[in-house]
Amino acid sequence: MKKFMAYLVIGMFFAHLLWAEDAMTILQRVDSVTNAPRNKKVEFKMELISKNEKSIRKGISYETNDERRYLKFTAPASIRGIGFLSLPGDLMYIYLPSFRKVRRIATSVRNTNFAGTDFTYDELSTFRYSKKYTPELLKTTDSTWVLKLKPKKQKDYAYLIMYVDKNTYIPLRIEFYDRGGGLWKVLEQGSIKKIKNYSIPTVLSMEDLKKKHKTVMYIEKIEVDINLPDNVFTKRYLRRG
Repeated sequence: MKKFMAYLVIGMFFAHLLWAEDAMTILQRVDSVTNAPRNKKVEFKMELISKNEKSIRKGISYETNDERRYLKFTAPASIRGIGFLSLPGDLMYIYLPSFRKVRRIATSVRNTNFAGTDFTYDELSTFRYSKKYTPELLKTTDSTWVLKLKPKKQKDYAYLIMYVDKNTYIPLRIEFYDRGGGLWKVLEQGSIKKIKNYSIPTVLSMEDLKKKHKTVMYIEKIEVDINLPDNVFTKRYLRRG
């Protein structure tokens, strides 16, 4: 009986290791699919939705698969020129036309929302989930894997629940839970299109359940694997671009 129990414990231990390995493999594939294009140029429309109000914004973004991203609003006039730049090494910058200065975003404020949207600076930056989170496979359905992601470093979110489509490896839904275990925010990605053999979501919705506010981003035009100059991802271009 003692030997049986010992074998059972050992078996459960190795099963847990294989379970964890499968979860990491899935998450790494998610990162690979998300960052598959060498670069992207995107023209987008954003809808900011609250209970009593809806506003429209437009903008442009550039992104590379080596974790560089540039985003700037082009309309309406009241926010035109506000820009964001994310670079490897966790470097982030914001440009506010009213101050005519590029300012580095401190680590302490990266979990705050960007320019009234429901996306934080961290969520707008390009990164790989497998670098920043430890995954656990919670459940498998016919169409999805459900992963629990625990941050490797302390964040405002205690953990994330990610629903990964088995066919495309795109996370269709990500739930963000606060430190008390309550559901805080929900990101949904849909209207997936094939562009040069890449699967790319063209509608992204981030809802803050506490604030009862939602930001929906519609990709109106996208180009991938284009000739994108390196000077796009500089503070100088952020100021004038």
